[in-house]
Amino acid sequence: MPKIICVIPSRYQSSRFPGKPLADLCGKPMIQHVCERALQAAGVSSAIVATDDERIFRAVEGFGGRAVMTSTTLRSGTDRIAEAVEMINLADDAIVVNIQGDQPLFEPVQIEEVVAPLLADASIPMSTLIYRIVRDEEIVHPNAVKVVCDHDGFALYFSRATIPFVRDKGKKAEYFKHHGIYAYRRSFLRVFAALPDGVLENLESLEQLRALEYGYRIKVVATDHDSVEVDTPEELARAGRIIRGEEQG
Repeated sequence: MPKIICVIPSRYQSSRFPGKPLADLCGKPMIQHVCERALQAAGVSSAIVATDDERIFRAVEGFGGRAVMTSTTLRSGTDRIAEAVEMINLADDAIVVNIQGDQPLFEPVQIEEVVAPLLADASIPMSTLIYRIVRDEEIVHPNAVKVVCDHDGFALYFSRATIPFVRDKGKKAEYFKHHGIYAYRRSFLRVFAALPDGVLENLESLEQLRALEYGYRIKVVATDHDSVEVDTPEELARAGRIIRGEEQG
């Protein structure tokens, strides 16, 4: 069985919430919650934070975690992960899971869900999770990235816009949003990082579109678990209430 590791890209700068990886969440920095949950997933051998900031690096080492320093000029979180794994001795068939550092409440089983297609089919280079939208406001909100798929469960397109667009009255669509949890083969990360910027990637500011633009397939897996993304202090407070059992997630 291929080795499975989790890499968590983490930057200090954020326009809406500077320093959020180190924000206190029920007595721990938020990034610690992410690391601890990642290590609870079956089959995961290690969780590594990939950062460009000494403060985050020191904080991770302070709670006994593992971190690596990466460049400050990388194009995306996936590029940061690609650079990080170059520092680690991994076989080309190893599976690398990208867990977003601002999702401290994801379910560990989601890691098992996202790696399953790569374990089942050696021809799939990467996979990701999607979730059926149940809150109407997310259908139109640009921060909830929508996805449409083909009949075999591969992504056709990701967009901040509402897709599919329903033209005729009386017809209804089922909408899915993208979870920022990916799994890649270690060998594909090297390929991805060498690709030029995608036109659509830059327009939508969605790194996964680079893979699609250059002809690489992304297998999608529908998960039953939603996850709170922390982009503001208000969302951090909500995550705290959920952890304390004061609010339902």
